[in-house]
This record gives sequence, structure tokens and C-alpha cells, in this order.
Amino acid sequence: MAKTSSTGVRPTIRMVAELAGVSTATVSYVLSGRRGGAGPGVSDPTAEKVKAAAERLGYRPNQAARAIRTGRTNTVILSLTMLSDPWSLAVVEAVQKAASPLGITPMILGDADWVKVLGTHNADAVFVDAVRDDQTPALRKLAGHGISLVVFNEKLEPEGFDVIRSIAEPGCRMAVEHLLHGHRRIACLTPATAEGTSGGSRYRAYSEALLAAGVQEREEYVGLFDGTTSGAFAATTRLLSLSERPTAIYATTDFAAVSAINAAQRLGLAVGQDVDIIGVGNTVEGERMSPSLSTVGPVDFFDKLARLLLQRATGDGGPEAPAVLDFPWHLFVRESAPHRSAATRLN
Repeated sequence: MAKTSSTGVRPTIRMVAELAGVSTATVSYVLSGRRGGAGPGVSDPTAEKVKAAAERLGYRPNQAARAIRTGRTNTVILSLTMLSDPWSLAVVEAVQKAASPLGITPMILGDADWVKVLGTHNADAVFVDAVRDDQTPALRKLAGHGISLVVFNEKLEPEGFDVIRSIAEPGCRMAVEHLLHGHRRIACLTPATAEGTSGGSRYRAYSEALLAAGVQEREEYVGLFDGTTSGAFAATTRLLSLSERPTAIYATTDFAAVSAINAAQRLGLAVGQDVDIIGVGNTVEGERMSPSLSTVGPVDFFDKLARLLLQRATGDGGPEAPAVLDFPWHLFVRESAPHRSAATRLN
């Protein structure tokens, strides 16, 4: 909320102009949020003087009035299905970093009911991380109304909206094949729905990689959990408490892999020595933790996503028309699942 002056009057653009010794038009331009803060005829020193005056007075632009005048809200919406997932946290971090210099505020939508929210709230651009089949018509309708949408989806085509496409299954198989170089007792940690039609490709990559290597899939090595971090922790504890415990765990998300590492350490096992663990997603949290998480995922995904979203929000650069941005996957070998060979096999 804007501060009031010593006289109890809310600061105005005219007061900022008088303090800075410039016109109200200059103040309006400098504080409009345009790149660089200055425009034709406005020098950098003048722009800095205006900003200093606004800060001294505690002036804040009226965002509602600006939205009516410019058609922009200086906000972007991030619809994220699971906020505790390191993948979602990495999206938020990347967008916040890119948005801050532009004066744009990210708004986080955590219940995934983006269809309802976008029917009543405006934003300069929207990122949606999950689209059900029954939501596709609404997606097209919103795009037809001029809403800038960036959608994470492996199947949709760009029909008025951008599509971020990152096909997981080949990368997931790469993760299992990495473990197969040194292991035969490999478990799969996956949400309970992943054995069905929802998210099945990541589980299927596990089954097919074992089959191709001539390794028998064992029912007791499939650690199903409820999609929560506590559920992944409990499922890992069950797996590693088996009389013939697995020597490696393939987790279908990085957040599950992080929980698996915590569970293994709680049991007194050395991750990367007694048990190898690999995740899916290439998240920042996985890279930063100790031991660092081996994983598969795209390169520079989060920064490129943030750049596209902010380009759509500002209308500054980016593809001229909605497009598909495809991110190939790579293997990142770190401490939790180092390189092994048959000679160093743990079982």
C-alpha cells in the first residue's frame, strides 16, 4: 500500500513531478514499467531522479487505472499442479527472477482450477502446467479471447497458445538404463496413478528397459505412493526394508527422488554407495542437495520457459506466432547414482 505524506495526503504523480522537477508526462513514462525506465527525450539521470522522488514520497502507481489505460496488468499467472514439487518451485524461481526487472508480479495458482480463475481474472500471460482432455476447449476459447497462454503438454498443438513440449519417456528410459549398468535389483518409485493411463509413460519406460535388459520385473519393487512427499518417503522405507532390498531406485519425479534420499539416509544407508537413486526432471533443488541428485531432464528448461512467458506478457520479442518449443532430454550423472559397470555391480 502506498504511504501517505507527512500531511496525511496520499502521494500523487503530480507531487512526484514537482519533487523531481519534471513534467507529469515524464513521470508517467518513467514509472510505466517500460524497459530501461526511460524513453525518447528522457535521459538516464532524469529517470533516476524520478525514481528517487517516487521512492522518497512512497508513491505507487494505481495498477487498476494503469490496466484500464494500457490494457496491461503487470502480472503473470502460474498455474502449478503441485506447489511442493521441486519442478514447480524451479518454475516460480525462474519466472520471479525474469519478471522482477520488468516490474511484473507472478501470481501462483495452486489448485489447478485455471479455467475458473481465468474467467474472472486478467493477466498479461499465463503458464499452465497441466491440461486435462476436457479442458482443451476452454484453452482454445481463452486463447481466442486474446489471453497469452503458455502450456506444458506433450500432445497439444499450438492453437492460439504456445506449447512447451518435453517428451519424458525416452529420457526416463535413459535413467533406468544408467542404473542397469551396475544393478539388477532396481525398484521404481512412482505415484499410484502412474501404472494406469495417467503418467503411465514414466512407469512404462522402467518396465520396457528392464525387459530389454533381460531383467525380471518384481512386483515388490514397485513402490506406489499417494503423490505426496511423505508418501514417497514411506514407500521408499518399505522398499529398503525388504529382506532382499533393491540396490537402486528409479523415481519418476525429482521430488520423489529427494524423499527417497531422505528415507535411505534415515535408514543409515549411504546414497551413491549402498543404494543408488535417480530422479526425473533436472530440478535446481536436486542439483543443490547433498548428495547431489542424478536425474534426467531438459537443459535450461526453466530459464527458457520464463523468457518465453515474459516475452508474451510484454509483447517484446519471442516467436511471432504461437509455437511449439521442444526440449530434448539429457542424463545428468551426479553423486546419488554415479557411473558404474558390471564389475562394480552391487548385487
